[in-house]
Amino acid sequence: MRKREFASAPGKRIRQARQLNQKMQHHNQPSWHHGHTFGQDQKRPGEVRTIIVIVITGIMMVVEIATGILFGSMALLADGLHMASHAAALSINVFAYIYARRHALDDRYTFGTGKVNALGGFTGAILLSIFALIMAWESVDRFIDPVKIAFNQAIFVAVIGLIVNGASVFILDYQRSLQYQDLDDHPNHHRHQDHNLKAAYLHVLADALTSLLAIFALLTAKYFGLIWMDPLMGIVGAILVFRWSIGLVRDTSGVLLDRQGPEKIRTIIKNSIEKDGKNRISDLHLWSVGPNIYSVVFTVVTLDPRSPGYYKRLIPSELNLVHVTVEVHQKGRDMDSEKT
Repeated sequence: MRKREFASAPGKRIRQARQLNQKMQHHNQPSWHHGHTFGQDQKRPGEVRTIIVIVITGIMMVVEIATGILFGSMALLADGLHMASHAAALSINVFAYIYARRHALDDRYTFGTGKVNALGGFTGAILLSIFALIMAWESVDRFIDPVKIAFNQAIFVAVIGLIVNGASVFILDYQRSLQYQDLDDHPNHHRHQDHNLKAAYLHVLADALTSLLAIFALLTAKYFGLIWMDPLMGIVGAILVFRWSIGLVRDTSGVLLDRQGPEKIRTIIKNSIEKDGKNRISDLHLWSVGPNIYSVVFTVVTLDPRSPGYYKRLIPSELNLVHVTVEVHQKGRDMDSEKT
């Protein structure tokens, strides 16, 4: 153990020295230089909330697995293992938060570590879709080969699960914690997209939905003899969870693949530059480098060339763009590229 600690100490000191050097450079650099942390070195609200949910889920998981083994209840054991899989997925989300924050000053990342957030959300969405397919498979299997259900015990487990998952949903509270703003109603504001938190939110929401559907199915099966309602509700829940996961995969993959940013923001940039009729944007690239963070590169063709800083000042400050790069060309004659 001592040898391992001794061997890792130099590497740790090197990393600390590099981070200190980067901080000093950040504070001493000229005004025309800037860093690339873009706020990723700050702890995000979703990190603490997700950790709290993991603790709650972990406690419930241990209780269900232990009692399932003790009392021979497959219902309790199965639900405990199900919560264990979600605890693992939520742990990935927390790891993404911590990794992005600790490596925010690492200059090996061209535009900072903001995309780690999207990567965590993408991974969570993939796991969510796998869980949905497993739910659907098990439900179809129970249609073909029904199993005997211990209704009272299963209902009790589902109610406890609903309470725990409902509390987790309230803690994460995705919509309120991100102060979500619709870009269509507020075109000068970005759409707040913490994909990592959204993935965690969807995981606990899926658990809550599963518990709710299970309660409904078990009650109808117990009192009306509709045994097929249990696997049917499992399939309904799987379809809804799969749809959520596909939506999150689509959003996060767009960020990871540098899909063009929101059309509203691109239109505002274009109109701001071209409003006097002398300038024309011939090329514009807007992409996300983190939650609520966009970089932009555009080319201006004009009869009256100005400095890149002039065109940057034409863009509304409310857009809060980072790392803006401008290339200027005189109409009818190529100019040297100018960038900021």
